[in-house]
Amino acid sequence: MAQNATVDRTRIARQFIEAIPHSRALGMKLTEVGEGKAEITMPYDSRLIGDPDTGVIHGGAVSALMDTCSGAAVMAHPAAPIATATLDLRIDYMRAAKPGDQLTTRAECYHVTRTVAFVRATAFDADFDRPVATATGAFTIQRAGQ
Repeated sequence: MAQNATVDRTRIARQFIEAIPHSRALGMKLTEVGEGKAEITMPYDSRLIGDPDTGVIHGGAVSALMDTCSGAAVMAHPAAPIATATLDLRIDYMRAAKPGDQLTTRAECYHVTRTVAFVRATAFDADFDRPVATATGAFTIQRAGQ
């Protein structure tokens, strides 16, 4: 991909994240973006605790992070979509995230058809050797002129 196209994909993915009020409220930050790939972090926040006894972040916050990162990976794909929406997202929770740790999700858009993009994502806390959750999803795509 040409340098200008990479810059455009990065800008589009960043705007995608920043346009979602929910993402801003959760403190999500796009930390890496490439051809069909994205990485987003979300800081630990006591307002997102799902179990007050343990301090573990609610699964809904993890889900939102994985969904948003997956959408950013779609928007960064060379197929150049101008819009996307989640059709299906399956999340497998492997373990609770360690209280106090920032969460990081990495997503890859690995296949695109005329109207659907397919994504895999993994969420981690500070221990990048043991995933917190994995996800697979399908996203609609709209291209310019559609």
